[in-house]
Amino acid sequence: MKIFLDTANFEDIRTANDWGVIDGVTTNPTLAGREGRPFREIVEEICDVMGERPVSAEVVATDIEGMLKEAREVSSWASNVVVKIPLIPTGIQAITILYQEGIKVNCTLCFSPAQALFAAKAGATYVSPFIGRLDDIGHDGMELVAQIRQILDNYDNLDTQIITSSVRHTRHIVRAALLGSDVATVPFKVLEKAFHHALTDVGLQRFLNDWEEAGLSIF
Repeated sequence: MKIFLDTANFEDIRTANDWGVIDGVTTNPTLAGREGRPFREIVEEICDVMGERPVSAEVVATDIEGMLKEAREVSSWASNVVVKIPLIPTGIQAITILYQEGIKVNCTLCFSPAQALFAAKAGATYVSPFIGRLDDIGHDGMELVAQIRQILDNYDNLDTQIITSSVRHTRHIVRAALLGSDVATVPFKVLEKAFHHALTDVGLQRFLNDWEEAGLSIF
């Protein structure tokens, strides 16, 4: 399973990239708005760091003409831009057209398997089920990932990849991997916590203490 970093913060991206564990970046209007910088500048800087790895950048228009205009503009900023389109009727229409133009799309704000099916039929490169937001209203968000995985696996002509989104904790990452999600997009703080375990810290300290007491040296 690939790991995308869900942020528009360049320092977080640079840190995670140095760890060597991220395969792309996703942004959204909320994340971009926190940075206080021009959107194009943010996207181009992230794309440069990611190289050929995908970077999702979202349109904000909701009408078909506006969506297409913004999508074509954003996709021209770098070869690795993936345009995020919301899962609404005009969004599905836009995905159909953009697919024919060879523009990659991440269909966002997916909350049902039926939505995911039609995004895939329209030609979305990725579909992003928002599992954390479903959990917030008492549903099992990961069940949606399982349903989408089964639907896509049923048909050879549906090549859309699942991005498990709205990830809140490490358990979401693990369940996404167990269910066969293609990608999990993870906030920096969640990614950082995934490296830690109390027994790892205790074990490391014990090893270091024993090494010091024995007076050993590598050099």
